[in-house]
Amino acid sequence: MAQLWGGRFTKDTDQMVYDFNASINFDKRLFHQDIEGSIAHVVMLAKQGILTLGEKDSIIKGLAGIREDVDKGLLAISPEYEDIHSFVEAMLIERIGEAGKKLHTGRSRNDQVALDMKLYTRLQILKTDELLKELLEVILDTMERNLETYMPGFTHLQKAQPTTLAHHYGAYFEMFKRDRLRLKDIYARMNYCPLGAGALAGTTYPLDRSYTSSLMGFEGPTLNSMDSVSDRDYLIEFLAALSTVMMHLSRFCEEIILWNSNEYQFVEIDDAYSTGSSIMPQKKNPDIAELVRGKTGRVYGALISLLTTMKALPLAYNKDMQEDKEVSFDAMDTVQSCLELFTGMVKTMKFRTDRMADSALNGFANATDAADYLVNKGVPFRDAHGIIGKLVLYCIEKNTSIDALTLEELRAVSDQFGPDLYDAVSLKTCVEKRLTAGAPGQEAMKKVIAVNKKYLKDDWIEVLPGYVTGTEKV
Repeated sequence: MAQLWGGRFTKDTDQMVYDFNASINFDKRLFHQDIEGSIAHVVMLAKQGILTLGEKDSIIKGLAGIREDVDKGLLAISPEYEDIHSFVEAMLIERIGEAGKKLHTGRSRNDQVALDMKLYTRLQILKTDELLKELLEVILDTMERNLETYMPGFTHLQKAQPTTLAHHYGAYFEMFKRDRLRLKDIYARMNYCPLGAGALAGTTYPLDRSYTSSLMGFEGPTLNSMDSVSDRDYLIEFLAALSTVMMHLSRFCEEIILWNSNEYQFVEIDDAYSTGSSIMPQKKNPDIAELVRGKTGRVYGALISLLTTMKALPLAYNKDMQEDKEVSFDAMDTVQSCLELFTGMVKTMKFRTDRMADSALNGFANATDAADYLVNKGVPFRDAHGIIGKLVLYCIEKNTSIDALTLEELRAVSDQFGPDLYDAVSLKTCVEKRLTAGAPGQEAMKKVIAVNKKYLKDDWIEVLPGYVTGTEKV
């Protein structure tokens, strides 16, 4: 098949070289972005008098027809074309004739693919943000319903101090909230249009790049044509943000896997998000949590792959940059599917609140509060720390807990203990007296939940301007 760039060549490309060079098998997912960018480009060309109104109308009608036929399954994107841009242009020429050959006026495949990838990435940012928001809504609902669900808090995977499920989930709310903020930052930073940069040095045609940018909802045109066609920073940033999302999901999954184990029994994962064993009938495995944890490395790999591809490329465009797509597409798909499945899993998960509370009581999570009790009696903290350490050792030897000791046993360690200790080290007291901002006390948590509810109502995404066909926005 003759190539759109074939005039310079006297013989066909070797088939193996052609296949190795081709990208249509993966860049075909940029089809809609290629059509949309082409429509905006043609509208601008007509506005500038570079195309006649008749040519503009004919090209736009042809592009819209190609889009409709592909969407309806009447036209297949053929792998015989080198890339999606070649396919669209060839189909257009086939359908409308000579006018179709003017579509590429003032444009290079370099700025065309840069535009398509930006449009696609921008859309994926919005989709990822929406999935994160849905997860945050589930987390916040769980927080609101579990202000008095007591459980141990951990450091070093050792029981440390009592907290609540609401407080524990609140930590993940903050993580995923930061993830959304990163997406917002990336969106704002990348939202400049490369179309019109040409191959690397612009064009002699009197393009109105600001107008083209406005048609597609960009803040404005990029300001250096060499950077425009060779910039993949926005993709690297997005992949880094997606890697952080996966890191947060993986941490959460790790805890759910632990909580689901026979040793913890804090949660029961819904049957719809569990699997069994082919040989052990008693098993109910947390496969979704394990797979999300496992797929984290896959997304990390996409980031490292693109960083490695870009690390030594001279300006401007190089064919190496074609390697940005497969890894990026895979990472975007992976994160979105992980978010969707994870949200469904945590939304349907049931909590064993009795096990959580017992675990907090039996692990000396109230030891710090017992030390604070002595400090309030006038005992220096360092001495109080030593007294409670001895008390914990005694409890371990007797296989009991601090709050289960008799007053005589307590006073055998320190005469400062009184009957008011039992209330001081109860889970409710240990948690509820912690009322500083960000602490697990119920009143402190209610304030945080109110802030988070308002945050979820104030969405950062604005409706993007529609793409333009003639004078009609579509």
